[in-house]
Amino acid sequence: MRGPLLRLLWPRRASPRPLLVSGSLWGRAQTAAVSQAYSTQAGGTMRLTGRYPIPNKKDLPYDIVELMEEVEMKTGFLPNVFSVMSHRPAEFRAFFAYYNAIMNKETGRLSKADKELIIVATSVVNRCPYCVIAHSALHRIYSKKPALADQVVVNWKLADLSEREQAMLEFALAVSHADNITEEHFQKLEAQGFDREDAWDIGTIASFFAMSNRIAHFIDMRPNEEFYTMGRIPRAKEKAETL
Repeated sequence: MRGPLLRLLWPRRASPRPLLVSGSLWGRAQTAAVSQAYSTQAGGTMRLTGRYPIPNKKDLPYDIVELMEEVEMKTGFLPNVFSVMSHRPAEFRAFFAYYNAIMNKETGRLSKADKELIIVATSVVNRCPYCVIAHSALHRIYSKKPALADQVVVNWKLADLSEREQAMLEFALAVSHADNITEEHFQKLEAQGFDREDAWDIGTIASFFAMSNRIAHFIDMRPNEEFYTMGRIPRAKEKAETL
């Protein structure tokens, strides 16, 4: 398995609160005491997960350590999903094997930015801060659009999406909601240049991340602080090129 990877979370439920704006991120406000998933205060310590122990690297199988070190070398940090999923090595391998199969395939009409946008939109529905934050960062990098993922997080129906992106997200969200999928869904995709294989790709991404969202939720996985600024602040090389 090679290529950049990432993922997931949602904190413990708070007592019922007034609904936020329609289509907004979480649907119900969360108290500050509950929203420890974010923990980005200056000088604060970011916990990877609140519920399961993180194995020492020396105790992990070689292939898992090798992948983790490769990812950390390429990205400059290790996304918490790798550390947390290493608690179950067999599941780690299965998880990232399927992730790699659907996210790094070189066929089909979905761009990397398309795939990340699907994950952002469906992870909002599934109330998963880890995936929303991590994949918003990846979308910003791949799309070079620093605001679009944020717009989708707030309300995808009001976001500055193309008709193609709207059709793609409508189908992905129908899968995520477990709606009745009809021929009309496929026809809308076909009208925007997607074929049946592309629909499969959209559906499997929505389905896989519905699972990963729920894993992140129950294990209480926290997003890395690095994700918040990725794609928003130009890297040193990019700054130099603009001077």
